[in-house]
Amino acid sequence: MTTGPITIRRALLSVSDKSRLVELGRALAGYGVEMVSTGGTATALREAGVDVQGVSDLTGFPEIMESRVKTLHPKVHGGLLARRDNAGHIAAMDAYGIAPIDLLVVNLYPFEETVAAGADYGTCVENIDIGGPAMIRAASKNHAFVTVVVDPQDYGVLLAEMAAGGGAVPYCLRQALAQTAYARTATYDAAVSGWMAGMIGTDAPRRCAVAGELTRTLRYGENPHQAAAFYSDSSARSGVATAIQHQGKELSYNNISDTDAALELVAEFDPDDGPACAIIKHANPCGVARGATLPDAYTKAFNCDRASAFGGIVAFNHEIDAETAAKVAEIFTEVVVAPAATNEARLAFAAKKNLRLLTIGTLPDPAAPGKVWKQVAGGYLVQDRDAGQASPADWKTVTKRAPTVREMADMHVAWSIAKHVKSNAVVYVRDGATVGIGAGQMSRVDSAKIAAVKAERMAADLGLPQSPAIGSVVASDAFFPFADGLMETVCAGATAVIQPGGAMRDNEVIERADAAGLAMVFTGMRHFRH
Repeated sequence: MTTGPITIRRALLSVSDKSRLVELGRALAGYGVEMVSTGGTATALREAGVDVQGVSDLTGFPEIMESRVKTLHPKVHGGLLARRDNAGHIAAMDAYGIAPIDLLVVNLYPFEETVAAGADYGTCVENIDIGGPAMIRAASKNHAFVTVVVDPQDYGVLLAEMAAGGGAVPYCLRQALAQTAYARTATYDAAVSGWMAGMIGTDAPRRCAVAGELTRTLRYGENPHQAAAFYSDSSARSGVATAIQHQGKELSYNNISDTDAALELVAEFDPDDGPACAIIKHANPCGVARGATLPDAYTKAFNCDRASAFGGIVAFNHEIDAETAAKVAEIFTEVVVAPAATNEARLAFAAKKNLRLLTIGTLPDPAAPGKVWKQVAGGYLVQDRDAGQASPADWKTVTKRAPTVREMADMHVAWSIAKHVKSNAVVYVRDGATVGIGAGQMSRVDSAKIAAVKAERMAADLGLPQSPAIGSVVASDAFFPFADGLMETVCAGATAVIQPGGAMRDNEVIERADAAGLAMVFTGMRHFRH
């Protein structure tokens, strides 16, 4: 195997993304590189005055079937795969008039972009590249002799190394570019197979793969001893991966995870129904509220748990204005994210150097389908993301007393929030705002107690005469297996309960609710979040 530098004398260029193509072509021409190209790539180079040979001239065979067949030919693949240190390969090249190809520059048909744009099935299929991946894999396998480039962002590295080596490329770069190339074909195939599985309704294909594109490496993961990186997928769904950061230092692993949790939660509240705010700490909400205005929503969310809100992630479903920004800036906040922010709001945040401000344009669709991956020892768990949207029309009142109009409105808020609280989850809501949240406990009774304690702390913080949980509604992400958890919410002062139902002791729980004068509805849908 050759591990020394290889001089680029002949190149094949065939690109879908033509950014920086002309710059590359002119630079290669400056090194006297003979260039072969296909279709639109050849046209773009010729129009720029770069001399290039058509691939049909190389193969002696025209591009046929609407250019479906153009590079699948021995004179292309032989030139890419031939080992220059193998006498048999050299003899075969001489016998069949195959010239070596030292550089392959290919990027693929825009399949992911086509799917993301919502194209129909046939259009998506037509954007599946065949010849490109075949050439990329051939050149990558033979990286001892061939340089392969699949991304315009690597043109600069290639040209810099050629400048340093007098037109030659070192082995270490050929290796690195080959790895990048294999990763590209792997992610491409993963995108195609994943899309097709969805199209034919295969929830559990025999083989599956997850693919992503590096957004950036991170300083570390959850802890400093853990390496980490952030990848984006080909999904068109908006979120933290598509956000624009306007200020502040680079997001950490935990920032990204918590910002995602905040966005997914606040997206449950339709902006057309009014302002809403969610404050997240360590992946759990510590305060969520609707409000008459955005500052009102923030204040109500913040008041739920002022201590936990310090150093939290704040998400809004409306554009942030100056008044809201000024309120948020009163305490240390890690990240603020919203669809947009006014110039005045950005100025208000600018003085907070450690605060990261993100805008995402459009909130993620909470009902959009998708997959969630979790690694376990020796494998992966894959499931649909929890896009369940049980509406009030689906709820069933199971107690003698039906909820009031106010209780129904608060139930809707509480149920939307409970979906985003780590299990076991118990959420108290009053007047459109959380007043106590119990999260991540092994016992639902403990979650109910913790949420009640949080409500009492809120009363102390605000100087209220009694716990705001009195007169609240309570949501439980899963059924109450016994009546003890329910009775804790009664002790806290809740007057109405929303839960999935479905426990063996539902009748006992309903009887105790009736005895306490509660209104209770079953949703028929559970929202465990581990």
